[in-house]
Amino acid sequence: MQKAEVCSKEKQERLTQELTSLIAETNGLALLPTLELFQNSRRLQPHPDLQQLVAAFRQQVILCQRGIGDIHALVDHPLGRSLYRFFKAFPLPFREEHTHLTGALQASFLHPLLQKRLDGPEGPLCLEKLRAVYGDEADRLTTVQDVERMLTLRDSERFERYLQVLYLPKLVLIDREAHRQAAYHMARTMMEEFNVGFIRIKFTYSRLTTDPKEQIPGAELLTNEESLLGLYEGFRAYQKEVPQFQFALSPCFRKEPGFYDQRFATKKQHFQQQVDEIIDILDRHPELASCLQEVDTVGDERSLYRKEHFLEMQQGLRKLASRGFSIRSHHGETFYTLKRGIQAVDNAMNIWRIDTLEHGLALGINPNSYFHIMLEQALALNDKQQAVRSESTLGRELLDMSWGEHALILDRLVQGVPLSPQEVNRFVKVKFHHAREVEHYQHDVLNRVLDKSMTVTALPTSNQKLTTVVPGFKDHPFSWWEKKGVDLGVGTDNYVTLGTNYIRELLLLLMAEPEDLKITKLLMVATGENRRPFLSHLLWEMRKNLA
Repeated sequence: MQKAEVCSKEKQERLTQELTSLIAETNGLALLPTLELFQNSRRLQPHPDLQQLVAAFRQQVILCQRGIGDIHALVDHPLGRSLYRFFKAFPLPFREEHTHLTGALQASFLHPLLQKRLDGPEGPLCLEKLRAVYGDEADRLTTVQDVERMLTLRDSERFERYLQVLYLPKLVLIDREAHRQAAYHMARTMMEEFNVGFIRIKFTYSRLTTDPKEQIPGAELLTNEESLLGLYEGFRAYQKEVPQFQFALSPCFRKEPGFYDQRFATKKQHFQQQVDEIIDILDRHPELASCLQEVDTVGDERSLYRKEHFLEMQQGLRKLASRGFSIRSHHGETFYTLKRGIQAVDNAMNIWRIDTLEHGLALGINPNSYFHIMLEQALALNDKQQAVRSESTLGRELLDMSWGEHALILDRLVQGVPLSPQEVNRFVKVKFHHAREVEHYQHDVLNRVLDKSMTVTALPTSNQKLTTVVPGFKDHPFSWWEKKGVDLGVGTDNYVTLGTNYIRELLLLLMAEPEDLKITKLLMVATGENRRPFLSHLLWEMRKNLA
């Protein structure tokens, strides 16, 4: 891996050219077969140093596939950089199917707007709010690097902290002009740097809430109409410069019960008002009709899985659907137990009648593997006479199992009392039957996803960083979904906050499944282009352009 640091510009260019030619000539094979051919190719025979680079990279890919090594180091290897250049130069632009406004604004854009807020009349209150979220770091916001450090999620931080970190961008998006500038900045950055020609932008439709931690000073002065129009104007301004750029506005509604305007008696009333408002805005601004055709639901879903949790927003979503809106939803992303995660997706499909599932991890985890890991973890603690904490993921999953007449075993696990060999065997049986039950439920729901031709949007880095159910990229279900025939999309979620970008997401998917996921198939998902012969033609054109 150290050779990545000393690879000259000329060697990097040659690697990129030769790799691009090989991908075109083999019509986009999977990564490992491509590397094997590349390593033994006559085109590299005069360059033993490059052959050595390819051989070392190939070996590292194999090790990562076995769970050994750092997949991010592969992306930064000379071969990884050549793959990056290949995707960036692909003639068709990519479709960013899922990115949030607040997590896709770079620090260089946010810094001057933040300073303006802090220097304004509400500066002291804004600073107080920032301190509540970021601590002492809020007092050190003098440079772009300071803002970038606060925006970026640390490796040890997970979903709850991630929702908090997004507070800083929300603080500056308080008027129409800020939204216009943000949209233009995002469009230009993604198109020029990452070959993204379509953005499905997600943004919280109303930021008014009863939760003091989520309240934004000045947000009450910004109307939902102004934020919508500001985003539209910013994207349209860039579209006039680059006509091939496309976008979709995807207003998001927070699912949590306490997230609503306190001027309304209930969340249901506030949601109904927002639905009527969106319809009214479209009636008065018909220019929005081409890009405002969907809504999404977002937020912490772990406690929201029963049918009654979906009823408050059911009527409003049905009304939007009757006006031609597509209904998307963040579900199956985080959950207290796997069964509840599947149940949440099930109810979103049945009650909200969603058209697209965002994240959907609960439909991609192998229950037999998942629960056997839980078994091993519980027995390892029990061997040490350590109690399983009931509030932990392991504790919740154990409590969710049907113990029947073997409830004493659960008590012993929770108390840290050693199990006898016979009790261990009964524990294995309880786990086995629970895994089978959850697996059947999962496959029933997944089959309905397939029957409805519902799209599932995969967000690999987000899922790996924010949840504990995807320990590594090789464990992400993207490739399994692809084999099952699920209609897939790819998104970055919050690429700035998560320290990634669209092309990097493609590379991580490719390297996580290097034997089966073909480059051509990944390009089809990323571009939305299903004509394989046309993609082959474009690959060949890339090869011709190198001559």
